[in-house]
Amino acid sequence: MFKNKLKEKLINGEVVIGPFLKIVDPAIVEIAGKAGFDFVLIDTEHGPISIESAQNMIRAAEVVNITPIIRVLENDEGKILRALDIGAHGVEVPQINSKKQATNLRKAAKFSPQGERGVCCYVRSADYSQINSSNELKRNYFKNANKETLIIAHIEGLDGIKNIDEILEEDVIDVLFLGPYDLSQSLGIPGEVSDIKVEKKMKEIIEKASNKNKIIGTFVDNAEDARKWIAAGVQFIAYSVDVGIFYNACTNILTDLKL
Repeated sequence: MFKNKLKEKLINGEVVIGPFLKIVDPAIVEIAGKAGFDFVLIDTEHGPISIESAQNMIRAAEVVNITPIIRVLENDEGKILRALDIGAHGVEVPQINSKKQATNLRKAAKFSPQGERGVCCYVRSADYSQINSSNELKRNYFKNANKETLIIAHIEGLDGIKNIDEILEEDVIDVLFLGPYDLSQSLGIPGEVSDIKVEKKMKEIIEKASNKNKIIGTFVDNAEDARKWIAAGVQFIAYSVDVGIFYNACTNILTDLKL
């Protein structure tokens, strides 16, 4: 059973920063932790990471004391369950566009009485059945999982924006994550994440979320945008992707060395 330091930081009003990961190697997680990031987003939606690889990446995260979150492929009960059973400290779920979808996410990620997450005591999150050694451990497992698991809902399209007031009613969701790239596509300007239309919609949601004391997250790929959205009230910053970070480092080296 784990203590979610990331969730504690967010509740305390701190800004947290971490990258998306697509490279299938626990060493990437260790490097992110040693560098001082708050979390890693293990991306099983876009990229080749399997559930077995994700489990080893979670182990690496716990070694270096960085919070492991899995972005699942879709808002699917089975996929959310598997991510949590292998020990993810949270899940990030794409395309939450209605109150019903938000409620389904809550049911899949939380045990009773908050939800309907499938129960198995023979998985990594339950210490491979060690919790069965006493009723107290078993009770604490379910209670702790409900308390510590971080739930992040992606708001990526116009339907999500239209239904944002209803989605905000789902109290169990910890972070509303605004996906600027999918949002730009839904507005007919794919990839133009700095367009005034995209920024206007994002700021509208940030204001509504702030009025409901909800935490907002978003994706950035440079420090300037990170500072801009932090100033606008965003606490959860997904900073770029491991492959992009490495690519940029390589190109910068080559640029510096060219004579």
